[in-house]
Amino acid sequence: MTQEIITLGGGCFWCTEAVYEHVDGVTAVESGYSNGRIAKPTYEQVCSGATGCVEVIRVAFDADRISLREVLEIFFVIHDPTTLNRQGNDVGTQYRSGIYFHEAAQQAVAREVMDEVNAKLGGRLVTELLPLADYSRAEDYHQHYYANHPEQGYCAMVAAPKIEKFRKTFASRYR
Repeated sequence: MTQEIITLGGGCFWCTEAVYEHVDGVTAVESGYSNGRIAKPTYEQVCSGATGCVEVIRVAFDADRISLREVLEIFFVIHDPTTLNRQGNDVGTQYRSGIYFHEAAQQAVAREVMDEVNAKLGGRLVTELLPLADYSRAEDYHQHYYANHPEQGYCAMVAAPKIEKFRKTFASRYR
């Protein structure tokens, strides 16, 4: 197994985590915060918008089973990469679209995928591409949130449709 990790910000981490926990080839998903002005913020601090941190998921995957390109193709289907600092009703810099790479090779693949997506979207892509900085794990109650609370209103109304969209679009990757 060739383990690789990429960090993604696609709005609320509950939703993106929920999808990637169903991706064949993904070995672990962790919700967290990164690329802000303070290290180890709390959820309340991040929600205030004052930290500059983004809600992210750290996706560990077996690169022998799923490529980074495929991980990113899923990412661009399950969130709106054309809205600046917003995903649906979630508004603020903490919900921005971003790919936070761990090594230069990931940056090159991400840039290639982003250029393709941007062309399809008529130049409207707002996803940032930056090296990962100041990552910290979110509080325990955020981990596997959808799996633990599928009946919760936000999960039922926002996360569940994203999982279904992923399942329909990438049926061969759904587990």
